[in-house]
Amino acid sequence: MCSTGRGTGRAVAVFLALAALTGGAVGCTVQPVDADGGRRSPIRIERPSGTPPADRSPDSGSGSGSDGEGKGGRGGAKTAVPPRPPARVLWSPGDSGRDVRELQARLRQVAWLFDGPTGTYDDRTREAVEGFQGKRGLPRTGRTDTVTWQRLLGMTHEPGTWELYLMGGQPAAAPDVRCRTGRVLCISKATRTLRWMIDGRTVMTLPVRFGADPTPTRDGVFQVYWKSRDHWSTLYDSPMPYAMFFSGGQAVHFSADFAARGYAGSSHGCVNVRDEAAVARLYGQVRNGDKVVVHG
Repeated sequence: MCSTGRGTGRAVAVFLALAALTGGAVGCTVQPVDADGGRRSPIRIERPSGTPPADRSPDSGSGSGSDGEGKGGRGGAKTAVPPRPPARVLWSPGDSGRDVRELQARLRQVAWLFDGPTGTYDDRTREAVEGFQGKRGLPRTGRTDTVTWQRLLGMTHEPGTWELYLMGGQPAAAPDVRCRTGRVLCISKATRTLRWMIDGRTVMTLPVRFGADPTPTRDGVFQVYWKSRDHWSTLYDSPMPYAMFFSGGQAVHFSADFAARGYAGSSHGCVNVRDEAAVARLYGQVRNGDKVVVHG
């Protein structure tokens, strides 16, 4: 019986070895027996497949966070997208210059600004920019950034010289040689400016407006022959305050229409001034007999 038992034990050992080879290849359960012929608890033998269980994250136990982003987004986790930087601001309240003048001229074209252009980024310009931004779903900052500017460019045309200087403020032309001596109202049609000069020195510079084609302002050298503080034109039935006549019925004078509409209008041949306070000062300084030079 003992030899039989030992033989039986060897047979069981061989059987288990074979089971480990064959059962491991196919993944089965072996029910071994002990030396007394009784059955032991089942032994599970599996072939390693290299595939982790479905209920276990590949990164579990690796020390990464529970969101699976600890190793560069493995396990299907999404990488956070950095926020887009804000658009670069080009101009903001307090700025001034030719670029601000163009911004204002373009805002006028789309009816968001009705004054100017002045070349100064004032409160009205800020409010116009805010309105334009809000209408188009942009942040209402009141500052002109690159996104706002590109949107405005796409809706407008490049403004011409007199759109940029609709209400004046354009640089004055160099004085004509005939203006360099004596007391002279030196008036440039090319830059639409009037220089009040004494002995070659510019005392005052004003934006001015001229007559249209049917009634042009005459070129030449003249002199002031009559001043009329509260003049009224009987020919056109309109006021001409601070009038300084130099050629027939043509005079330098204040124009309320110029003050309101700028270069969108014209005179009937006179030289219009839009700044009433400035033309009042000029009127107080100019004398009868002072020279007037009107040039292109």
